[in-house]
Amino acid sequence: MSHTFFTASNGAKLGFRDEGDGLPVLCLAGLTRNSADFDFLAPHLHGCRLIRPDYRGRGVSDWTGAATYIIPREALDAVELLDHLGLEKAAIIGTSRGGLIGMVLAATAKHRLSGLCLNDIGPDIARSGLDKIKDYVGRNPAAKTLADAVARLPGQMAGFDNVPHERWQAFANALFKETSDGLVNRYDPALRDSFLAAYEQPPADLWPLFDACADLPLALIRGANSDLLSAETAAEMRRRRPDMGFVDVPDRAHVPFLDEPQSLAVIHTWLEKIR
Repeated sequence: MSHTFFTASNGAKLGFRDEGDGLPVLCLAGLTRNSADFDFLAPHLHGCRLIRPDYRGRGVSDWTGAATYIIPREALDAVELLDHLGLEKAAIIGTSRGGLIGMVLAATAKHRLSGLCLNDIGPDIARSGLDKIKDYVGRNPAAKTLADAVARLPGQMAGFDNVPHERWQAFANALFKETSDGLVNRYDPALRDSFLAAYEQPPADLWPLFDACADLPLALIRGANSDLLSAETAAEMRRRRPDMGFVDVPDRAHVPFLDEPQSLAVIHTWLEKIR
């Protein structure tokens, strides 16, 4: 599926993939990822119009500098994409950073959301998980070829078990581009500067963002071995929203691929509440 492009209000040319018919579902990827992050889920979402943007600085979208790689700007880009497509609202599936964007939209533009599914993210982000991201964000992998990266991934992705070789191959292709100088990330290295600027700030209280999701159909998928979303935070989210769909996906850390049977069961139940 090829990308289409639209121009954001500040002039950035941003790419997205738009496929299928039915309920609009806006898929928002993780910090360093892109629309390919939902390739594993896409075949399972029948009766949905799947809209998958590449954030600015990621995938095929323009690199616009570290100062623009911030959640408020990315949330605005998401709203502008809905405007571009003529959509009043969409259900959001947000992986990690995408879930934070979804919660920000629930607090600032709730009328544009028909529901929110959070993939391994919550309003309290474990420092250990952020420390791990700090170690790799903005740095090209040590592996020099895709084959080498595929061989290394099982050892690097702690907490992921029973993942077939073919999945690691697809995962590596989505993350890295092979060049004559070795592998490069499919995003602007300046994303590191943006991440570090946020990392060095005192932790913000994000619970009001989660509470802003009141009355929205809500689902939470957690990797049972996650180092970013603790079991305690997930439990508090469930206490505040006992109607929220939830699963702890075994053999997964940060983040589940979303095509696990347990993930799909929660997603399909959540979608039925929206339709």
